[in-house]
Amino acid sequence: MPHGSIGMLLKKLRRAVKDALTEWARKKGIPPPEDAPLAPVPPHLKGDVSLSWALKIAKDLKINPIVASGEMGKNLTSKTQGWATVEAVPPGFDNFTFEMTALHENLQTLFKSPEEYSRQEPSSDRVLIEFVSANPTGPLHLGHGRAASLGDSLSRIFKHLGHPVSTEFYVNDSGRQVELLGQSLQAGKMGHPIPEEGYRGEHIAAIAKSFPPESQAWPVEKWTQAGIEYFMGMQRKDLEDFEVHFDTWFRESELYKKNALQDTLEYLKQKGMAHEKDGAVWFGSEGSEEEDRVLIRSDGRPTYFLPDIAYHRDKLRRGFTKLIDIWGADHHGYVPRMRAAISALGSPDAFEPIIHQLVHLFRGNVAVKMSKRSGEFVTLREVVEEVGKDACRFFFAMRNPNAHLNFDVELAQRKSQENPVYYIQYVHARICSIFREAQKRSFDNLEPRTSNLELLKEIEERSLLVKLVWFPEILRTCAKDLSPHHLANYLLELAGLFHPFYEKHRVVDEKNAELSKARLALCEGARSLIEKGLWLLGVSAPQQM
Repeated sequence: MPHGSIGMLLKKLRRAVKDALTEWARKKGIPPPEDAPLAPVPPHLKGDVSLSWALKIAKDLKINPIVASGEMGKNLTSKTQGWATVEAVPPGFDNFTFEMTALHENLQTLFKSPEEYSRQEPSSDRVLIEFVSANPTGPLHLGHGRAASLGDSLSRIFKHLGHPVSTEFYVNDSGRQVELLGQSLQAGKMGHPIPEEGYRGEHIAAIAKSFPPESQAWPVEKWTQAGIEYFMGMQRKDLEDFEVHFDTWFRESELYKKNALQDTLEYLKQKGMAHEKDGAVWFGSEGSEEEDRVLIRSDGRPTYFLPDIAYHRDKLRRGFTKLIDIWGADHHGYVPRMRAAISALGSPDAFEPIIHQLVHLFRGNVAVKMSKRSGEFVTLREVVEEVGKDACRFFFAMRNPNAHLNFDVELAQRKSQENPVYYIQYVHARICSIFREAQKRSFDNLEPRTSNLELLKEIEERSLLVKLVWFPEILRTCAKDLSPHHLANYLLELAGLFHPFYEKHRVVDEKNAELSKARLALCEGARSLIEKGLWLLGVSAPQQM
């Protein structure tokens, strides 16, 4: 398998399958598939990779799916001759089994260019991921932490795959919320009652008292700006300690300085997507307005919808073609409005929102409620300090963002194999200890590329080799589904396969040096992908535990 011309084994298989299906579909007079839907074969069945396209098209062709898969298998066999076998399996699958030489060569491909192992074809899209974007009115809570972990992991995965991507935090430093923050801080400093809709809690009073004595004479506008800067600094520090870094911190006030709201409003009017009624300005074509689509209130103040449209217009004008917004569950109803707005801006396909569900924190059997206004909340920093950054980030990454997340503090603290992140990190540390042992025993030349991989023949060795093949595909799926949970699960499965290999087969054996070197190479392949996978999730890969 020449390095560079073919690349990763699964990528090679996808190309071969696509060619074979295109050829077969042409004979049948049907459109070829847009993609080759490859999936792992269940453990109890024979094979490494499964293709289910026959199930999809058999009905249109009015033939039995197993007949379709059998016919396609002939084309597939011709395209994979010498490195994979194909078998038609009921009710209509084509299952591929890699030859051992192909698995060995795939591992060599990983060694030759680790950073290129998962790269995709260059993308023409310029991706902007906007996430967290918490109001600068308090500390970050667990929901913000889930958004931070999700956005940062996705940006790392996109970059690793070779896609141009930038990250952005949108600072809501204008409007009623920050005005209330200023009023609340001023009242806390002066010892006055907090405004009815203001921000309460002991932290507000404590923060207010930390400002210098001359702050008592500050106007409320200065208190507002002081509060914004204070909480922005706090949030930035929390995120940096969480190993989340943004390329840009974009302030809403910049839109006002650039007159972007008025420009956007005029643009929408010219496109027939904004009109006046009852003294207010509404989004949408005339006659189809809804109350929740007001852009300018009758008193002349903009709703939050208009600056949001102006902000996304600014993103598009900066040259970004894919806008990924990560929002909390309370924004679910906002998606159709924002999608309609971006469509009105002329880029209907650019908007890709991710709505992540709530995080439920448990201490024992008691769920801890979080509420910024009342001051009764658990901050992200508190949880990170209690369970550690690694456990926090991995637990956030384990679940699809569409699913609610129950965060078990006790499990996250355990130093045992019950704790999933500890389980994976332990395997990485174990492999590092194996290499230290090999060096103590004076093994010559542990360079993996010089090992005779043909000596790897055992079932457990093959299982690890096949799992290494899937790493690029897992990242591809993460990018497609906009969720890193596939990677977290993959790392758990990879770690799970290492344990039986290590228990059944001696790695460092001075009586069989060549086999030891081959197994050390396999260990290095697993270790390198565990390290890379954990890094993509923002989790460390310790060498000792």
